[in-house]
Amino acid sequence: MGQAQSAEASVAADQSPTTHRSPPPSSSSVPMESLIEEAIAYGSDKNESLEVKAQKALECPCIADLRNGPCGAQFSDAFLCFLKSTAEEKGSDCVHPFVALQNCIKANPNAFSKDI
Repeated sequence: MGQAQSAEASVAADQSPTTHRSPPPSSSSVPMESLIEEAIAYGSDKNESLEVKAQKALECPCIADLRNGPCGAQFSDAFLCFLKSTAEEKGSDCVHPFVALQNCIKANPNAFSKDI
């Protein structure tokens, strides 16, 4: 199906009446990039400090499963480091927290979806 056809099908699907709305997808079925974007936008205020924005992002319900899971501490450390990163390539100064998170994920493979 071409892009134009896909767009038309998408518009048609959006315009068709529905009687049931499906619940929002759980964090295990949403791509990681989407979760991070949602968390960053959560309660964001342009006038807040980077520290406050990072803490609010960490409180987003969209990442609660990751924050409260078996690697919650490692996830929180890596996520906060990434959000606070001022490196030219964002997050490049967060190697150690991300390695710790990766090691935890490898040690707990059944706690995570295959997408992580």
